Amino acid sequence: MHRVYCPILQKPRRSALLPSRTRAMVRVMETLTEISAAIARHISKDGFQATSIDRVTLARSSTVTMPMPNVYRPQLCLVAQGQKEVTLGDRVFRYAPGRYGVVTYDLPVTGQVVEATPDKPYLCVFLDFDPVMLGQLALHVPSPGVPSRPIGKTVSDAGASLLDAVLRLLLLLDDPAALPVLGPLVEQEILYRLLAGPDGARMRQITSSQGRVAQVGRAIAWIGQNFRERFSIERLASEVGMSPSSLHEHFRAVTAMTPLQFQKQLRLQDARSLMLVQDIDATTAAFRVGYESPSQFTREYRRHFGEPPARDIARLRALPSLAVIV
Repeated sequence: MHRVYCPILQKPRRSALLPSRTRAMVRVMETLTEISAAIARHISKDGFQATSIDRVTLARSSTVTMPMPNVYRPQLCLVAQGQKEVTLGDRVFRYAPGRYGVVTYDLPVTGQVVEATPDKPYLCVFLDFDPVMLGQLALHVPSPGVPSRPIGKTVSDAGASLLDAVLRLLLLLDDPAALPVLGPLVEQEILYRLLAGPDGARMRQITSSQGRVAQVGRAIAWIGQNFRERFSIERLASEVGMSPSSLHEHFRAVTAMTPLQFQKQLRLQDARSLMLVQDIDATTAAFRVGYESPSQFTREYRRHFGEPPARDIARLRALPSLAVIV
């Protein structure tokens, strides 16, 4: 007697028996594993690594790190492995595997890897937004219609479609012949997923030239160019066409800090970089970034970084592996 093979009568695979929500979670975890492997193939040392894809940067850390300041540009940041925390003003954002952040303005933040080991390092991919590509694409993607909170940074859980697109972009690093043709298409797909998703209204802020949020964007850019100078809220408000009270309210809503706090963070970050890279003393650094009182600079530096300037710089030099910017 011959047995007849019939697919309908065969026992289904175990994965097919799982509830749909569980299958989706398994798919996300599998994609994250592939993304981690793709990142690991192209960055073997702790720190940042530029890639052959314009605007894509990889990051790695094999250990937890000290809180390190940085200025985030408009970008997507997806953590594939490990965890980090990013502080913006009085808000703390936690990244875990499969969580992504969207930044819509140049923002001074403090980042720290909080989970990483040599066997399972922190791995992350950054995609800087191309405003021209984003603006052209936004014309063809219906607006979500629901206004988003104006805060210039958020962290969310990535869906399967966004993760799939990120994985395909990273896999093109292994296919240089296809990269020039397929790279821009996959990048557009990533931007589409963001525009069509919960961050759609926020993504449109990058290309908008109208409204209060756009005026705040111009204020952020102005401070970024002039933070070493002394200025008043009245002058800044005049530069961007707002009243001082309106600027203060909307600026804080976007950046989680006041304009003067924003300026102070840029000054302190710049001073720290000058002391670390150019090996200058605290007083010289203070004057270069716009402080008139070295004692005030030292007080604010200690309050922001937890140590006075000389001790902080000595610590960073003594423990370079813990001073990775994330």
